[in-house]
Amino acid sequence: MKRLFAIILFFSFFSQINAQEAFQAGEWLKFRIHYGMFNASYATLEIEESSLDNKPVYHVKGRGKSTGLLHLFFKVDDDYQTYIDRNSGKPYKFIRDINEGGYTKNLEIDFDHNANKAYVFDRKHQENHIYTTKDNVHDMLSAFYYLRNNIKNEELSPGDEMRLNLFIDDENMNFKVRFLGREVIKTKFGKVPTLKFRPLVMAGRVFEEKESLTFWVTDDKNRIPVKIKADLAVGSLDADLEAYKGLKNSFRISVE
Repeated sequence: MKRLFAIILFFSFFSQINAQEAFQAGEWLKFRIHYGMFNASYATLEIEESSLDNKPVYHVKGRGKSTGLLHLFFKVDDDYQTYIDRNSGKPYKFIRDINEGGYTKNLEIDFDHNANKAYVFDRKHQENHIYTTKDNVHDMLSAFYYLRNNIKNEELSPGDEMRLNLFIDDENMNFKVRFLGREVIKTKFGKVPTLKFRPLVMAGRVFEEKESLTFWVTDDKNRIPVKIKADLAVGSLDADLEAYKGLKNSFRISVE
């Protein structure tokens, strides 16, 4: 379960060009997460307008918290935040404060895109570190918004791939996501036309194999995730969109 909610929030949060096309301030998403027989948790994402060092930003806040029986023996309380430029979509600051079954991490990362540096303050150990990053780097939340804005629905063909440079905790990662095709899936809101993707993830740390994660986003201008399925090293996990508000565009639901 280590890093589990980091992954859920990352793929629940999927912008340098047309940064306001797919989302807006006031957007709020809630997901219900199932782990095996357990209704394991709820996760939420919300966007607010704010400023950071006199720069206008979107402040994205993601929370994940265990519930029910799972909370009795594996407590999860996760807080993720990112501050992204309203025009370019680049992240300025990323916060990760998590407690997953006793595994804790509390990091604050400031990005200097001109110098390609990430300044990491580890609050848990009261340590500062500086890392070199790649061009156009993203954190795990800002990456999702970049992808949301740059998915061109009408131009996608099965097998198409998108690539990103990520910086997570203390390391650079090359992230690749492959488009699998279009699918109409059943949700609590009705039948929803979706775009189906499969990221290539790092096997052995959390996932069972390299291609064990699949997610579905709405085939409309919002491109919000409605379903996530993961085969983990132990068991499987499903996440489904439970509630939403403040979408910038109409939510497309099939009447068939």
